[in-house]
Amino acid sequence: MKAAVRARFEELRSKAEAALAEARAAFRIRIQVGSATCENAAGATVVFEEFRKHIAASGRTDIGLHRTGCTGRCSREPIVTVFMPDSLPVKYQFVNRELVHKIFTSHVLGGHPLLEHVLDGPLTHLPRFKLLYCTSPRCCQLQRELWGHSPEELLRDLGIGPDLVQVYESSCLGACTPAQVGKLAHVLVQPEKTLYRLRSKDELREVLEKHLLQGQPVERLAVPGKTVGRKFLELYGDVAFFNRQTRVALRHNGVLDPTSIEEYFHYRGFEALATVLERDNPSWVIDQITRSRLRGRGGAGYPTGKKWAFAAASAEPVRYIICNADEGDPGAFMDRSMLESDPFNVIEGMIIGAFAIGASRGFVYVRAEYPLAVERIHNAIAACRDWGLLGEDILGSGFCFDIEVRLGAGAFVCGEETALIHSIEGERGQPRPRPPYPTERGLWDKPTVINNVETFANVPAIINYGPEWFARLGSEESGGTKVFALAGKVCHTGLVEVPMGTPLRDIVVGIGGGPPGGKRIKAVQTGGPAGGCIPESMLDLPVDFGTLTKAGSIMGSGGMIVMDETDCMVDIAKYFMEFTCDESCGKCTPCREGTKRMLEILDRITSGRGTLEDLGKLERLGRLIKKSSLCGLGRAAPNPVLSTLAHFRDEYVQHVTDKRCPAKKCKALIVYVIDPEKCVGCTVCARNCPVSCISGTRREPHVIDQSRCIKCGRCFEVCRFDAVKLT
Repeated sequence: MKAAVRARFEELRSKAEAALAEARAAFRIRIQVGSATCENAAGATVVFEEFRKHIAASGRTDIGLHRTGCTGRCSREPIVTVFMPDSLPVKYQFVNRELVHKIFTSHVLGGHPLLEHVLDGPLTHLPRFKLLYCTSPRCCQLQRELWGHSPEELLRDLGIGPDLVQVYESSCLGACTPAQVGKLAHVLVQPEKTLYRLRSKDELREVLEKHLLQGQPVERLAVPGKTVGRKFLELYGDVAFFNRQTRVALRHNGVLDPTSIEEYFHYRGFEALATVLERDNPSWVIDQITRSRLRGRGGAGYPTGKKWAFAAASAEPVRYIICNADEGDPGAFMDRSMLESDPFNVIEGMIIGAFAIGASRGFVYVRAEYPLAVERIHNAIAACRDWGLLGEDILGSGFCFDIEVRLGAGAFVCGEETALIHSIEGERGQPRPRPPYPTERGLWDKPTVINNVETFANVPAIINYGPEWFARLGSEESGGTKVFALAGKVCHTGLVEVPMGTPLRDIVVGIGGGPPGGKRIKAVQTGGPAGGCIPESMLDLPVDFGTLTKAGSIMGSGGMIVMDETDCMVDIAKYFMEFTCDESCGKCTPCREGTKRMLEILDRITSGRGTLEDLGKLERLGRLIKKSSLCGLGRAAPNPVLSTLAHFRDEYVQHVTDKRCPAKKCKALIVYVIDPEKCVGCTVCARNCPVSCISGTRREPHVIDQSRCIKCGRCFEVCRFDAVKLT
């Protein structure tokens, strides 16, 4: 049977490679357009259609149009990449209908890139080569020894200038075995896509002189095969937002066509599944996942191998596996991106998990508000069935497994696993007490494993590259990487994947660029609406499950919202408590009633009616809810309030004692006044006031009647003389 599995897999891979080779042979030039919910909302669908029209009008048959999923660079979409023969790929940002015409005529047809429109540009020139070198903390000492004072200085000594090559730092290139860590240096040379493994300065000089100056790659120093994330860095490694990340779960995002099973095969797709079925040993799979130290990425961080082992040990023969794609956190879109950009990877992880626990049926529970994700996971499941990767006798192994898609109605509580189970069963989505845990009695009272999208997305990589590799990427507590949806007051928003244990500052400032306009970071809220707010003074905190919990927050599914000095932390706490109250399922009293009472107190404080005793009530209520709520969502609900009370208590006190909001966000505590020294009596404010509470004659200072003012801010907006002030 083992030989049959491998033979069938190789047959399918050969079929996929042949189809790809035939399709690619026709095109010398390729135009790649991102296609995901955010990209399409920014205009990617229009851009794709416009390129199609230009290609048709040109009469050229050697130009191909290629869709990919989401790169995660939300603040620069739509992103378009142009591949020309023997040239570096050029990536464009903010592409619209007008820019399509310029790109096509100047770059595609004329060979002249539009350097003022490139991603993270403008650029003055394009070099012949781009060179990326690993700056992983485990290898940086050797890199410094090889490169000396600086890469630019070494290149200058060899007579290599910036017109020929540009050098970029990158995150881990994933090419080291555990025994090689810190003993080898790696350098990726573009556009040849050659990855070199170096041990000495002489080898580095040999590569620079022969490859860059003589055009002769040094084959004996090249790394064979496909290292994890390498293709992504080949495309996006010259962009600081991307090359500081370590992509594992997102390794195919922005690289492959999410609707093409052939492209997924090309990037080691289903190789991990073939390995698992060839070994025919579920215990070996669970051991690999356990040794990798993979913890659930859905929020609680429970060890994945341990969860799978509990289900596999059950005496009940009928078992289920569920992928939780019910992503309800405001500002979070990691799971959606993975389903839209790399659905086959998630399915492969589910099949491997099902084999490990002995399940023959699986479910993808995804919210109906994600129509593109639903469409692509449906298409991927259908393709897997057609290729014999789902259904009966997968790859000739005798293992049978299939997947169904179930849609959620958008209830936040259905992200909790027992509520999710009730929803699939057709009941109201409410949690139940545990134990028994779902691995004992879950869906239809059968043993059930539930993991989220990101957890399953890591499984094929762990099998392909080894548990030791994955474990060393992360911290002592947790192996691997974590994907965050970086949003809020930050220059570069989007999806960020970094090793566990990465300092929060490296994510928010190093990758995200910090707040725009030079403003100061005030806090970072992690873990969604049930997470806490971490102050700027704690930004050097390594991001991990335990460290975030100690700081009064949680990892959650990976939402990360940055707040600057213009944000009011009391108002922020109130916002998240409003969300929690709206989304509470109402089953248990502490969550149903306690969060409502906390919101009422926050309303009093932000409207100027609070007392110092209210602060103590908030703390007592918060601690009570954390201890006594039925499910994890209820127990985490007070985190935004408790963390802001701990780190920003002075703001609460100012709201209560001074009746003042320092950030001027709480409407009831804002007072608009007109400075008589600056007011010229133009009457613009009076004419725009919706309640006519501003009086005064032309060319004389005006006055606001505070008893009638509704604090809409219209006078502040229209005054051209800076005479209206907020106090």
